[in-house]
Amino acid sequence: MHRSCQLSRRNLLRSASAAAAFSIVPRHVLAQSGQRSPNEKLNVALIGLGWAGRTDVDSLAGENIVALCDCDTTRELDWRKKYPGAQQFVDYRRMLDQMDKSIDAVVVATPDHTHAVLAMAAIKRGKHVYCEKPLAHNIAEVRALMKVARERKVVTQLGNQGHSSESIRRFCEWIWDGAIGQVHTIHACCQVQNSGLARLGEIRQRPPVPPGLDWNLWLGPAMDRPYHPAYLHESWRGWVPFGNGTIGDWTCHVLDPVFWALELGAPRSVVAQAKDYDPKTQGDAFPLGDVITYEFPATEKRGEIKLVWYSGTERMPRPEMLEPGRNPVTIGAVVYGDKGAIMYGSHGAGGVRIIPEEKMKAYRQPEPRIPRLRVSHQQDFAAAIREGRAAGSDFEYGGRLTEIALLGVIALKMPGTKLEWDSGAMKFTNSAEANQHIDPPYRAGWTL
Repeated sequence: MHRSCQLSRRNLLRSASAAAAFSIVPRHVLAQSGQRSPNEKLNVALIGLGWAGRTDVDSLAGENIVALCDCDTTRELDWRKKYPGAQQFVDYRRMLDQMDKSIDAVVVATPDHTHAVLAMAAIKRGKHVYCEKPLAHNIAEVRALMKVARERKVVTQLGNQGHSSESIRRFCEWIWDGAIGQVHTIHACCQVQNSGLARLGEIRQRPPVPPGLDWNLWLGPAMDRPYHPAYLHESWRGWVPFGNGTIGDWTCHVLDPVFWALELGAPRSVVAQAKDYDPKTQGDAFPLGDVITYEFPATEKRGEIKLVWYSGTERMPRPEMLEPGRNPVTIGAVVYGDKGAIMYGSHGAGGVRIIPEEKMKAYRQPEPRIPRLRVSHQQDFAAAIREGRAAGSDFEYGGRLTEIALLGVIALKMPGTKLEWDSGAMKFTNSAEANQHIDPPYRAGWTL
């Protein structure tokens, strides 16, 4: 049997075996059944009314949306009217206390620095959790969420929507079919700029906290600092205390196909380069662009792989085999094997193609071997709850994918230093300084 065929079947069996671990009990039937009725709606609560949260809940509109929570009471007042039956909350703790028995699942769509504390609070109450990417703000949080979700046997899903796409399945099948031979190099990119550098001077100002915003709740476990509007809404991604830069925002989308197809696992090393950036003086903000290089060790199924990430101002090298007049992806990757290359876009957008096009046309595509989904990524989460199985990108999978991004974030704090990573021990073997960023302290009064 071809090794790639074994790999694909193992991935499919992983979902089946994970599904067997769940025992999902309906609200009203309780012990009489281990599954929900296919027609029974779930009671869903949302924490975080930004764009991502609204999109997630709109995709779950066929369920019962029972609670909406945001520490800014002025957010999305018109959108809230779409769900008149939902109770409104400012504090997620009050929501969980008051509606404990009325909530089946929680969607966490807040800034990165609060993902872990919110998701953990829900999981410890036995709630199923859909959490926007990246899963957490640091590696220790990721490991803790994976552990508790496993122990409580709840259904989880990371918000990397492309994982449910046709495109990622096609890419996996081509890789397993040997379409480009043995993969050795991956160039991944995202030209989005998540950086607060241009506003560093502004945050010295001390404007008043606007009415309707609970700044203490917004800060959550982050270290105390004065309010400034530069941090809020979509801007938080560019600030180190709250977001994870472009690599944190996009890795779980862009690298998902190669992570799945190649079973990348954890890298053994990471090193970052960022032009015109000094973390000692500008460390509150992420750089305007960066290049981050990972080395993944060989496994029984493949050789060593070098992965280079380009973001913001830094551009991925144009593939030599790409025809003149064709544009390389701006959010996506080029995957190089010893028999060719594949270029794909992120989120399942932009397609997946062997390059050059003449090789694509000559390639005889394999029969599909991964089941296709006819529902959205969010709806797959709901279906997994009803069916008592693992969702496609559960925290076991999504947590390990998130760690790649978070290792890059740590490397950006020490540009030019090649960090050696021991995933099993959860530590860098050559840097005490880097180890301080694996599990940084919370603000007083906040815990997992």
